[in-house]
Amino acid sequence: MGFLEAAVVVYLRAVAYPDGFTFPLQPLDGKLVLTELLREAATLVMLLAPGALLGRKRLERFAWFCWSFAVWDIFYYVFLKLLLDWPASFLTWDVLFLLPTVWVGPVLAPCLVSAGLMVLAVAILRRRERDQHFQLRRWQWMLLVLSGATMLFTFMEEPVRYLIATAPGRTVGAPAMTALEGYVPQVFQWPLFLLACAAATVPMAAIFRAPGGGKVERA
Repeated sequence: MGFLEAAVVVYLRAVAYPDGFTFPLQPLDGKLVLTELLREAATLVMLLAPGALLGRKRLERFAWFCWSFAVWDIFYYVFLKLLLDWPASFLTWDVLFLLPTVWVGPVLAPCLVSAGLMVLAVAILRRRERDQHFQLRRWQWMLLVLSGATMLFTFMEEPVRYLIATAPGRTVGAPAMTALEGYVPQVFQWPLFLLACAAATVPMAAIFRAPGGGKVERA
């Protein structure tokens, strides 16, 4: 799936960026943008499949989804490097996702997220092997969700702020993509992003250390 994602990007860049991808974004045909949005939605459904097939409980399915998403994302960049010799560095800016609006950030940021998701998946699956009744405690879920939401904020904050200032009625979906034709990313909120990464390590460390599961509710 990582190669498939990279191959699609190779085709898109051949059409819209024959001289190499760079900001600002080039205008794309509306049908092409809609197709890309639907492809991303289909990709998410496909990434849910391993969890549905391998996991017996919701928590295990969640862990397998995290693992699948992380491996997919990391190998997407591996294959882009092999096929296009891109990105030039881990600090190269990229369009990360289009749903529900455009995400942007240096390549290093989604790679760190993927690494964290892999660690989280391993922690959960190892605990479940030892204790089939293991559950995340409520505070662990809350901290993970808050950390994830903060990371998403750092990816979407600048492009959404640009859209609100230049095209307030076009902040989501295909209209957002076309309204960002003049957008050039300036600053990524590294301190906030790294703070969210640090916060996410707390519940993950607790999962590895805990002698037993926090039995809040069955999943």
